[in-house]
Amino acid sequence: MIYETSNGLKIEVIINRKNNKNVYFRVKEDLKLYVNAPIYLSKNSILKLIEENETSILKMYEKMEDKVKDNDKFWYLGKKYYIVIKDVSEITFDDKYVYTPSIDALNSFYNKNLLKIFTEEVEIAKKCFASLPDFTLKFRKMRTRWGVCNPHKKTITLNSELLKKDITLLDYVIVHELCHFFEPNHSKNFWTLVKEAYPNYKEARKKLRY
Repeated sequence: MIYETSNGLKIEVIINRKNNKNVYFRVKEDLKLYVNAPIYLSKNSILKLIEENETSILKMYEKMEDKVKDNDKFWYLGKKYYIVIKDVSEITFDDKYVYTPSIDALNSFYNKNLLKIFTEEVEIAKKCFASLPDFTLKFRKMRTRWGVCNPHKKTITLNSELLKKDITLLDYVIVHELCHFFEPNHSKNFWTLVKEAYPNYKEARKKLRY
């Protein structure tokens, strides 16, 4: 069935009957509203519940819509590019578009430049410190942290998603983690060290919500 919201949006509703007591709403990538409802609940009752929860359902819809739209975009060093698949021998950019022979090729380009750029920026940041231990640089996708320093294991791990951000923000995270070799916590002394190497750290933290 089709549910029309108060702002005129028409959403296809898929009802799944289950042996549960509660009703659950979920908007999937096909932008349909999936309703898990008890077997005994009538269609009219479900519609009434959709109306009562329209505000939260619309938020779910908008969030998923943004996610789906982002599938054709490529974020690189703080800029958004629209992906164009075409017969090209290498990845190229212009102001708005990135041209690639395939998505796999684009992912390979990202991973290759991840190592190159992260390594180069770490070497630049190291010059801000008089002495640093020898450490291993790692990177991986992390859900809740931009970087991690382990002073005991002498490793720094950077979130691979940082390559999507402006390079100045990557530099801040690197400086932040390097400072943990001297101050393991976020004490006043720690932030003094950060400020010496990266004076605009508060602005960077705000942009990253660090």
